[in-house]
Amino acid sequence: MSRVWMITGAGRGMGLDFAKAVLAIGDKVVATGRNPDRVAKAIGQSDNLLVVTLDVTKPADADAAVKATLDRFGRLDVLVNNAAGFYAGYFEDLTPAHIELQLASTLTGAMNVTRAVLPVMRAQGSGKVIAISSTAGLVGFEFCSAYAAAKFGVDGWIEAEVAPFGIETMIVNPGFFRTELLTDESTQYAPSFVSDYSERRAQQITGWKAANGQQVGDPAKLAQVLITLVDKPELPRRFIAGADALAMVRQKLALLQEQVDAHEELAGSLAFDS
Repeated sequence: MSRVWMITGAGRGMGLDFAKAVLAIGDKVVATGRNPDRVAKAIGQSDNLLVVTLDVTKPADADAAVKATLDRFGRLDVLVNNAAGFYAGYFEDLTPAHIELQLASTLTGAMNVTRAVLPVMRAQGSGKVIAISSTAGLVGFEFCSAYAAAKFGVDGWIEAEVAPFGIETMIVNPGFFRTELLTDESTQYAPSFVSDYSERRAQQITGWKAANGQQVGDPAKLAQVLITLVDKPELPRRFIAGADALAMVRQKLALLQEQVDAHEELAGSLAFDS
């Protein structure tokens, strides 16, 4: 029996590649985005495709998307939380509004959609929830404090949410993939409020803009890997995607081990005396 996938942010970037790859294997796809016409145009026609409006920051949209899925296909097997934004800037330049927007698009947005989906999967006794996170969910990067905070939140939330009732979860931590994340449409740079950061800010923006279109990761290959992992009898709890991501994670693991070893005696000395 073909599976039914819901993919958020499916009109471009990784979400578009995921949707096309899933349709190519004969599964059904509920492709979502804030602009359904754009999503439909990007993916093309298919009897196995349902395009629905979904702004992940709006819980009512999530509920309506799930209802439309059940009305059309009768079930929902795989949720891919892919939609996210990118608000770049130094923390002192990022306003509370910037941070709220970052969290809303990346963390609470995924929570909104998952909250709408879980009752369906519980009733089925099966389902897979996949969170497309980032290496920024494991390693903090300069100029990316709000983005890292949101992605760290995604990782902690999904890692803690090992749902019963036959529902599995997986975190995907991609490195740099050639998507539209760094385009002017997707990346918002905070204006400079603190002059001390001005020079560093200019250097960062130049570097990020130069990286656009030069990322080493191929999102079409990641889409195929995602299908391979979903086909396995059990999802891995976490998948590190890309050679650059593997290198960064290994460096972080080595640093953590170094810090644990360096302060092991102090850390172990904190219990009440008997």
